[in-house]
Amino acid sequence: MSARTIRQLPPDLIDQIAAGEVIERPASVLKELLENAIDAGASRIDVDAGGGGIRLLRVRDDGHGIPEAQIALAMAPHATSKIVSLDELERVASLGFRGEALPSIASVSRLQIRSATGDEGGWEVAGPFHDGVAPAPCAHPRGTTVEMRDLFHNVPARRKFLRTEQTEFRHIDRMLRRTALSRFGTGFRLSHDGRVVRDYPPADTVARQAARIADVVGSGFVEQAIEIDDDRSGLRLWGWLGQPSIARSQADWQYMFVNGRPIRDKVVTHAIKQGFGDVLHHARQPAYVLFLEMDPAGVDVNAHPAKHEVRFRDQGKVHGFLSHVVSQALSGAAPSKPHHAEFAPSAGAPTAVGAGIGGPQSGLRFATGESRALYDWAARPASLPEARLATADTAASVASVDTQPDQAPEPDEIPPLGYARAQLHGIYILAENAHGLVCVDTHAAHERIVYETLKRQRDAGVVPSQPLLVPLDVAVSEREADLAEACDQILADGGFELTRSGPTTVTVRRVPTALADLDVATLLADLLGRMGQEAGADRELRRLSDERLGTLACHASVRAHRQLTVAEMNALPRDMERTERSGQCNHGRPTWVQISLKELDRLFQRGR
Repeated sequence: MSARTIRQLPPDLIDQIAAGEVIERPASVLKELLENAIDAGASRIDVDAGGGGIRLLRVRDDGHGIPEAQIALAMAPHATSKIVSLDELERVASLGFRGEALPSIASVSRLQIRSATGDEGGWEVAGPFHDGVAPAPCAHPRGTTVEMRDLFHNVPARRKFLRTEQTEFRHIDRMLRRTALSRFGTGFRLSHDGRVVRDYPPADTVARQAARIADVVGSGFVEQAIEIDDDRSGLRLWGWLGQPSIARSQADWQYMFVNGRPIRDKVVTHAIKQGFGDVLHHARQPAYVLFLEMDPAGVDVNAHPAKHEVRFRDQGKVHGFLSHVVSQALSGAAPSKPHHAEFAPSAGAPTAVGAGIGGPQSGLRFATGESRALYDWAARPASLPEARLATADTAASVASVDTQPDQAPEPDEIPPLGYARAQLHGIYILAENAHGLVCVDTHAAHERIVYETLKRQRDAGVVPSQPLLVPLDVAVSEREADLAEACDQILADGGFELTRSGPTTVTVRRVPTALADLDVATLLADLLGRMGQEAGADRELRRLSDERLGTLACHASVRAHRQLTVAEMNALPRDMERTERSGQCNHGRPTWVQISLKELDRLFQRGR
């Protein structure tokens, strides 16, 4: 390319370049206008689109409006009322603040603004704006209307990259629904080519909030969501967390808002998925609508021109908080949902572990104290004598329990997972509860019980470890050797005993028992390689330990096709009711499902 003279770009070209950073399609315009309306204190926002938003996009709000003396200035580049100093820039509390949206939109479309600060009438301005424009009086209620027509009419190269009107409107619809989730107190209405598509009144009640979430995310999410609200260390997380049973194959049910701003952030996504831990299948994505509130000084919202991404000043703190709150919410979920629900552990309640680890498969330990009346009722179908249903082991298991009158318990006396009625193909336990039929995957349920018990045993004291017959020298990088030396206490708490024996050599003398049969050199190299990352050494050790305990629990759990006694079949649901995260096995598969009487009636067309 031949040398060119350095010159100042003309204002039109400057604005079009700026527009390229924030205006990609009509939905991008809508995002900027919605943010301005929300920042103006609007309680109602109406959006009218024509031709997929390419031909027309009008946003009307009832906010505080723009005074006559400022309405023309609002169209100047970098003109804003939202920040006035560097201190405010570092603590941005509004959605918009850069002062580029309106001039950028005006540079690639035909833009008109009408606004009023009261009910006595308002003022309007229309582009082009570079040569200055005087506002003209107009009839307008309190608030602001911004009307954009013919997007990219003067930039044909950009316009040809737009999709069909139907596709562009889908992006507009998605943008409005996402914004509607972030502001329950604001009403939204969306019309396309004269037809009302969305109408959300202010969600000032729990029912209206649920209705808005159901429309945006889906009714299935609302039915299977856990409501959470946790506040600590200057951070607050509240919202709705989908149970693992409704996890998706794609991340389309993930809505995260930081101080009311919709964001996409890798730290947040990783933290929430880590909070789901071993209750979510690795190929599935969690579902959630969550709101993180924090000091604006702790988050940089100016990391991306379109403000989709943010940076946290203390990423480790935010990551740990999110992961912990999500994990605690899932472990303490109450049995209030009809499908794949999880149960909170009873205070001080013991949890039985079934088969011994490493030895022959043994029976499930019977750790329940129900009276014989309940078990006799569950085990004795009216058409069969007890002797035909129960084996000799069954009779021996219940023989020592006091006999009570032969009658069914009241519905409020039946536990959430009910009482066993049969075992199907040696794989599933069929139980009856107050709602209908419960089907339990025996191996998956017992695997979770054993796994949680092993984790509690580990957390209760020192991690069991064993010495190596011959100390092992492991070659590492100098940085990894430095990490091993600096984190020797953390490694010792995790069951490792090692010393630095050279600039790039670490000698291992003791390893955790649960990890002893792995390749120690590979394990240590992988561990040290991860210790410098955001997760930290202690968290990485716990992850490795959890993975190994999960493998042990899988091998120690009752196998498929093994016939259980009636007492064992009833002991398993009781243990599930006392075990955290019992709705899913260690691999994220559901451990039980509920089939209600209404669903059974529908299958057999009863009542039709």
